[in-house]
Amino acid sequence: MSRLGVVGLVSLDRVDGSLPRLGGAPTYAARALRLLGHPAALATKIAPEDRPRLAALGLPVAWRPTAKTIAFRIENRGDRRSLTLEEAGEPWTAADAQGWVGDALRGADIIHAGALTRADFGSETLARLRRGRRLSLDAQGLVRGDAPGEVVLSDDFDPDTLRHVDVLKASEEEAGELSLAELGVPEVVVTLGRHGALVHVNGRTQRVPTRPLRGVDATGAGDAWITTYLSYRIRRHGPRSAAQLANELVHALLSA
Repeated sequence: MSRLGVVGLVSLDRVDGSLPRLGGAPTYAARALRLLGHPAALATKIAPEDRPRLAALGLPVAWRPTAKTIAFRIENRGDRRSLTLEEAGEPWTAADAQGWVGDALRGADIIHAGALTRADFGSETLARLRRGRRLSLDAQGLVRGDAPGEVVLSDDFDPDTLRHVDVLKASEEEAGELSLAELGVPEVVVTLGRHGALVHVNGRTQRVPTRPLRGVDATGAGDAWITTYLSYRIRRHGPRSAAQLANELVHALLSA
């Protein structure tokens, strides 16, 4: 059976003054996968003192210790959101990708690199992750700076990174920093919040609307969306069908 692999740092997020809670791609991927019932493999790095929190994901996760768990402060003000990096994370190395991460994600048809900052995945690491399979990357790994403090978006990334990317996922804000049509990535998806998503494949862009929700905390919705999208893509759904199903799952998660 087709299987998705997700690799990324689990974060500790303080949202609107709340106590720190788990965030990052593996966290929200796990929530989506529990609803989907699709097989997947997850790999992360986390500080040992925070490791017991991984049990809340409800899925097996391969992990290795890091000195500190990456941490963010998130403040929502209507449609605007500010993000502050409070504790930097540990980058993923080519040795990780070739070693324990490769073992943990063996058999995956596609791997999603759920980057939180530009420092997470270098070009060589992505090349190792991609061997023998397709690779998806979160555009946060292109446009988000990695210095502690307010997170500022810019297009100051290594263009060589994109040679190894088959699918690129970006938010609307992140897409504004990138010339998506000029990146050379075969499949680009842009999440638009309550306006749905855009799918750009083979030179054709399709808008996929969704049922809007207001007044909900949408933190992590993009991670759940791309997890669902990729899981259906490897099950031979077309881009539009996979995007529609991803919209529906995220709507269900945010409505719960």
